[in-house]
Amino acid sequence: MESCIRRIENDIENITKITATPQMGCTRFSYSKEDKQVREYLLKELEGLRLKIKIDGVGNIRAKYVDGNEDKPSIMFGSHIDTVANGGKFDGLTGVISALEVMRVIKENNLSLKNPVELIIFAEEEGSNFGITMLGSKVLTGKYGLEDLKKIENDEGISSYEIMRNFGLDVENIGNDVLKKDEVKAMIELHVEQGGILDSEKIPIGIVKAIAGMKTYKVSLKGVSNHAGSTPMDLRNDPMVGASEIVTYLEKVAKEKGLPSTVATVGKIHCQPNMPNVISGEVDFYVDIRDVEADGVETVVKELEKKTEEIVLKRGLKAQIELVGESDSVRLSTKVIEAIEKSALEKGFEYKIMNSGAVHDSAMLTELTEVGMIFVPSINGRSHCPEELTDLQDIKLGCDLLLNTVIRLANE
Repeated sequence: MESCIRRIENDIENITKITATPQMGCTRFSYSKEDKQVREYLLKELEGLRLKIKIDGVGNIRAKYVDGNEDKPSIMFGSHIDTVANGGKFDGLTGVISALEVMRVIKENNLSLKNPVELIIFAEEEGSNFGITMLGSKVLTGKYGLEDLKKIENDEGISSYEIMRNFGLDVENIGNDVLKKDEVKAMIELHVEQGGILDSEKIPIGIVKAIAGMKTYKVSLKGVSNHAGSTPMDLRNDPMVGASEIVTYLEKVAKEKGLPSTVATVGKIHCQPNMPNVISGEVDFYVDIRDVEADGVETVVKELEKKTEEIVLKRGLKAQIELVGESDSVRLSTKVIEAIEKSALEKGFEYKIMNSGAVHDSAMLTELTEVGMIFVPSINGRSHCPEELTDLQDIKLGCDLLLNTVIRLANE
């Protein structure tokens, strides 16, 4: 049994046409009209397979194939369909389309499995709406509740609760949607690597052993807004210059004081009044810190706090550092890793055991079940950009490996 490369290609082509930014990559935020169109496409495909479908209060889609084994925990597999702004075609979607194809093959071959198999499509993984990643899986696993959703807002001040409700979701019912520990036997997520290791080493498959933890901070610096021409350089309290010093220092810290796997990024900056002839009065920027080892993250956090305090005193500023998002690093299941390895060896696929620097929905399930991940290469390591690319043949290999592993775990 193997996947059909033409069906995979057709699904990807049909879905990636649905974007808010044609010719500028894929922009498909959760709870948008584009998200609704993709959901309609996928639900039509899933309904055609006669699966037991459930859409929970935050929009996670679960589609289960049961065949006289309803009383047993399922093997779950899937990913997400939302994107960052001007993102690529393959992030998240590769895992969802592969999961759909796996379900098709299982149904077409009328496989009788000891355990049910269940496809999942996670909502709001990227955090593009509310600045909080993996919101769908966090609600599914009980890490976030109804009151949290009422407090979480987008840039326009609209709560996630209101947006989900307006999207037609039964958000009030999320307490009943929380995944129970005995519901799922194992979770496997196939995903593009979003890095250049597999591509540079010409290895088609990555088997993930650990997923990096992350902390995201909002740093706000307040100074004195003033005239850009008539204010002498030595009489300025400029938060933009202070911010630039901190940003530059963070790169140095991650390289020289962190671990080899430590990374720190500033990718979002706001300033007021944001005029070319006015010294900024306030600057907000977001710091994303990640590592598979908690010590690496904490090293950068301490240096961020220390450097910010130094800049405040040096430049006469006020500062606030707020933790706005976090997830712990996780070690994935030895049992699932071994199952993926056995399947790869059986199929004759070359693979590499590796870490994931990006966070993923499957990491949220590690407290409830056995979790594993399969990576396929990202060409030139590009991701979260229009240039994101993964070879179709590599996707097929990953899909075949997922298929083999799901069947293996379902029959153990």
